[in-house]
Amino acid sequence: MADNIRVGMIGAGGMANSVHYPSLAEFEDVEIAAICDLDEERLNRTADKYGVERRYKDYKKMIEEVDPDAVYIIMPPHHLFDLVIHTLNQKKHVFIEKPPGITAEQTKHMALTAERNGCLTMVGFNRRYIPVLVEAKRVVEERGPILQTSATFYKNSIGAPPYYNGAIDILSCDAVHAVDTLRWMGGEVVSVASHVRSIDADYDNSFNALFRFESGATGFLLTNWVVGKRVHIFEMHAKGISAFIDADDEAVVFKDSEAEGQILKADEVAGSSENFKSYGFYAENRHFIDCVKAGKLPMTHLGDAVKTMELVHWIYRAQI
Repeated sequence: MADNIRVGMIGAGGMANSVHYPSLAEFEDVEIAAICDLDEERLNRTADKYGVERRYKDYKKMIEEVDPDAVYIIMPPHHLFDLVIHTLNQKKHVFIEKPPGITAEQTKHMALTAERNGCLTMVGFNRRYIPVLVEAKRVVEERGPILQTSATFYKNSIGAPPYYNGAIDILSCDAVHAVDTLRWMGGEVVSVASHVRSIDADYDNSFNALFRFESGATGFLLTNWVVGKRVHIFEMHAKGISAFIDADDEAVVFKDSEAEGQILKADEVAGSSENFKSYGFYAENRHFIDCVKAGKLPMTHLGDAVKTMELVHWIYRAQI
């Protein structure tokens, strides 16, 4: 692979502009070669900002004419599948945001298409790349394997409509972040017991589960979309050590019953107060580009994402 990676961008919406464009624009070894979006105003605004001349409303035409090394497809989950399959069949490496489609079956077929075509893929499960969370995990695992872990994700969405008007459920679309992070912290899951319910809504908005990992460790998923406010925190415990992580702010690590823990400030660990850097988006983009250059499968590739999506389905099936 060349020293510089030429990237084609499909999507110029809010998510792409807030985290992916600014990340890629800082990489000296990346050229944003073209941008595609159906909204002409949004397309031109983004292309003007990043100095991109080649602008398209037809993504197939962009891929054919520009012939990029990799393609970012930053679209709503129910719009992803056809675009991803076509791009992979053009033998292009692909980055997509989470969730990777709306079902595990879609994710599996995207992964199989990538494998058949020799393409590298990555799903933007950014929590695995948040610097303070990565550092807290490293510190805990210096003491030994993780014995117990939890991922808590709360939101206040009382009265809100279902995601994308019902095209996808909350657990698959958004709370999947907590599910995937639990797999990253605890390992593969061998058994699940869950409680899923709808609270003052005509769709499920509360998902809580107990996991047993292959290692024998225990995991807890705590999510609810009708509580007081957004809270997204993680716990990791090994023998004689515990880490409590609020990735928006800091991690506190306690060792051997000490009264005051070691504080890891999110901005300091990331070396930046900019959200796209402190919250893992910059690092995930860097990881994808490095993997494309090295011909190496990214950590959160589509094949791995299948396991996370299958675990989502398992949570629904394993209700107590």
